[in-house]
Amino acid sequence: MALPPDGRKRVVIEGVTPEIDAGRFPIKRVTGESVVVEADVFADGHDQLACRLWYRKDREREWHFVPMTSLTNDRWRAQFVVTDVGNYRYTIEGWISRFATWRADLLKRVQAGQDVRVDLLIGADLIDDAASRADDADSARLLAWAAQLRKPGAPANPSAGLDETLAEIALRYPDLSRATRYERELVVVVDRERARFSTWYELFPRSCAAEPGRHGTFRDCEKWLPYVAEMGFDVFYLPPIHPIGQAFRKGKNNEPTATPGDVGSPWAIGSAEGGHTGIHPELGTLADFRNLVERAAKAGLEVALDIAFQCSPDHPWVREHPEWFRRRPDGTIQYAENPPKKYQDIYPLDFETHDWAELWKALRDVFLFWIEQDVRIFRVDNPHTKAFAFWEWAIHEIKARHPDVLFLSEAFTRPKVMYRLAKLGFSQSYTYFSWRNTKEELTEYFTELAGTEVKEFFRPNLWPNTPDILPEFLQVGGRPGFAIRLVLAATLGASYGVYGPAFELGENVPRSTGSEEYLNSEKYELKRWDVDSPASLRALMTTLNRARRRHAALQRDHTLQFHPTDNPLLLCYSKTDGEPDGDAVIVVVNLDPVHTQHGHVELALADLGIRPDRPFEVEDLLGGGKFLWQGPRNFVELAPDRLPAHVLQLHRRVRTERDFDYFA
Repeated sequence: MALPPDGRKRVVIEGVTPEIDAGRFPIKRVTGESVVVEADVFADGHDQLACRLWYRKDREREWHFVPMTSLTNDRWRAQFVVTDVGNYRYTIEGWISRFATWRADLLKRVQAGQDVRVDLLIGADLIDDAASRADDADSARLLAWAAQLRKPGAPANPSAGLDETLAEIALRYPDLSRATRYERELVVVVDRERARFSTWYELFPRSCAAEPGRHGTFRDCEKWLPYVAEMGFDVFYLPPIHPIGQAFRKGKNNEPTATPGDVGSPWAIGSAEGGHTGIHPELGTLADFRNLVERAAKAGLEVALDIAFQCSPDHPWVREHPEWFRRRPDGTIQYAENPPKKYQDIYPLDFETHDWAELWKALRDVFLFWIEQDVRIFRVDNPHTKAFAFWEWAIHEIKARHPDVLFLSEAFTRPKVMYRLAKLGFSQSYTYFSWRNTKEELTEYFTELAGTEVKEFFRPNLWPNTPDILPEFLQVGGRPGFAIRLVLAATLGASYGVYGPAFELGENVPRSTGSEEYLNSEKYELKRWDVDSPASLRALMTTLNRARRRHAALQRDHTLQFHPTDNPLLLCYSKTDGEPDGDAVIVVVNLDPVHTQHGHVELALADLGIRPDRPFEVEDLLGGGKFLWQGPRNFVELAPDRLPAHVLQLHRRVRTERDFDYFA
């Protein structure tokens, strides 16, 4: 075994957090957030240690540092704030602090009444050493202290060596010649705030026409902007807007054969009119699309575009680049399958083609084209069926040019695959929320997302429904079931979305028993929606989204905490904004869409900044009313046919009983 470069470096740095897969992948933050870093820093023997957290922006050469604070058991902590979109780097440096060690030992010897004359001379040498690294003013002060410690002909006076000001100055100028630098520079990807907090509304533009049976246009779509904005959404998400193939076009209800007039699936992309950079001619022109993006921005909405890397048999790439598709032994191109399901109207791309490099560039350029049209958010369809290496390269390439671009991963697949995609660069991710219904399921899953290392790289975006997913809970739960899932999505997640207007209007009829597909699915036909229906959840959506905008606690995921209840059908959790005595919201949800449920919640008062001997006020942001609670145990009763949940703003101040609707 070879000798180390310098065996005199005695400090060990390990157990660094956050660090993803030994630094292979970055962590994620948004502007204004802190990066709290901890590490085990220790050495042999009993010497005093010191360490620093170093950080810098990728675009800057100069490093900045903050001192780390000792916790317990050789654990240290420090933090820094990320202020700009882009990448940051951080690492840790630790060293033996000879001055701090000398000072601590001097104090012990003085307290024991020992002769410290030699110790003062040792200290003088250490102070001289620090003075050699100090600026002129501090150097002069340090040298004066050293002279006092060496003053001959008088009894040893240790007070100068124990002076607090001396320690503060001397420790500014440590000897780093034998410092240990952590072996890795770790990376933080910093996004804009919408990566953490966003509220999505999905709408098919072709169904926006006012007249039944007419194909909608972007101009029609513009008329929906006030409706979506007034409900409090900020992302206006459009399914694919490209030309749709004619060959093997699917009919209504996903029938394998289309009839005249069937509009086909928007995910069967490409025709003679163009491919992934083309626009379906019945929707309008590129100028019309750009106008929609501009009008949406004026309404406070940001347009998100669906990117699905698959082709209809009519896509120009099938003719121009046949090598990008896999062929079967009979010479035909392999269409998409999920046995026993067949999707003859879709050709997957072959990421093992010999021409993979050109394929990668073409797919990257699709994103760049739409970025030129002022789109900055992309929902990516089925990214788990494309090469991991492609996504890492493409997202890095795009964000290097446009760091404000965000990517939502629509990958309903195995957990490790979903997490890998997030590590590779996707800003947000779909989740298993659609299939987590019980108290135990929700608690276990969201504790994993918000309370483990996963929170450092995986940002969940919760969807109670999608054009592909009509969960059983919505099929059988009626209007209360939709309300329950809406409240859960909007409060468990800082980002959530709905496929509308199907959601607020309670569209819940499956194609067949046991199916999660919609009967008369909008994926295959034009729809007309009565958004003024009295059964609509529009008002509840608006109230919830207003609460989300007003309360910073609901704009974060990592502060989520579950609280016990004595009824398995009542779920209770809280969120805070992370600041002492800051914004806090408590949510209690009846998970039963049929029956009224009641019981007691057990709050962790200390975590919410509440004294156990003082009453506190909670205000219901959904149903209105103020309640005075006291102690950790409080009673709730929720009727699903009225409102199945409390979303309670916590007020720590106390007023009088007359101000409240209920006094516990």
